[in-house]
Amino acid sequence: MTKPILRLLGTLTLLALAACTPADKTPQTAPRTPGATASSDGDAQDAASAAGTALVTAAARPSPAARTAAEFDTTTREQRAAAAAPPTTGERRLGTTIASLGDPSQPGFWIKTPLAKTEADGRIVNPANGKSAKVRLIPLDGPASGGSQVSLPALQLIGVSLTDLPTIEVYGS
Repeated sequence: MTKPILRLLGTLTLLALAACTPADKTPQTAPRTPGATASSDGDAQDAASAAGTALVTAAARPSPAARTAAEFDTTTREQRAAAAAPPTTGERRLGTTIASLGDPSQPGFWIKTPLAKTEADGRIVNPANGKSAKVRLIPLDGPASGGSQVSLPALQLIGVSLTDLPTIEVYGS
């Protein structure tokens, strides 16, 4: 497919998801780690270190009236800093996948992917710019070559347009 058609499909997907009633199922994520807040001088790196390997998730679902990416993204600066923290040792590469925007009403940093066999902590990397995000890996039925759904804040953190369908790398902890 050509890039304009892929962009149109991505935009239509976003609009369709925004019009949907939020699902009852929320991705299972680790609870927010106590002490994972930025210091008074705004040192986001300390906040990321304090979070350790535990992932943080948005405190609440977006408003039913949310229509823009900013309204759907309920993550805090501290949560984004923790998700953007440098990778930990002991990660294993699960593979690459075509990423699309998942349900924007589901808060937090997550990826639903057929590359994950069990729910666990992990990381996604955008090879085009090297940016990464710690995410919750959630198994998705389908062949390993199938695409994956990524949360809105995670896509934004790795510098991907919400209408693109990039190839990303997936790592498990």
